[in-house]
Amino acid sequence: LGSRQKAKKPILINDLKLIIKVINEDKIRDKALILIGFAGGFRRSELVNIENEDVEFVKEGVKILIKRSKTDQSGEGIIKAIPYFANKEFCPVTVLKKFMENKPKQENEKIFKISDKSVALIIKRYAKKAGLDPSRYAGHSLRSGFATTAAEFGAEERNIMAMTGHKTTQMVRRYIQEGNLFK
Repeated sequence: LGSRQKAKKPILINDLKLIIKVINEDKIRDKALILIGFAGGFRRSELVNIENEDVEFVKEGVKILIKRSKTDQSGEGIIKAIPYFANKEFCPVTVLKKFMENKPKQENEKIFKISDKSVALIIKRYAKKAGLDPSRYAGHSLRSGFATTAAEFGAEERNIMAMTGHKTTQMVRRYIQEGNLFK
């Protein structure tokens, strides 16, 4: 017998704003992690493996090289580009730049220095602090939130797939369907 998968809830824009607002300024790493994770549609493993030399700030925003991911086992790499946002409070590029400026840089050093499991715990901690049910969210909530939000705003399937690195349309179509439920 088949059964419906119980997926964790995507973090959508309003939830993201609530979460970011409860993060203290001294926890800039957590703020950068969540904003970059959402804006780039990153997998947890991709996020925690970003190294200093993988990040390049340009006038348009930031380019982040993902050297290896679940769908890129051969290690060809993919570059994710995240533009500056008009609202600086929620701008992943501005927050990441501020975070990276305040820490010493060493080659081959991971910028966040946490495990992929820690990503989920950080999200749950701030979701609870923001008054959301932490059991409904996980590390994947950033990635699914990006895809669902992009679909809500009319992004095409292939563009969402280019950012998230999905190789098949099946999962992306679930996000699009979710994003279009109330349209």
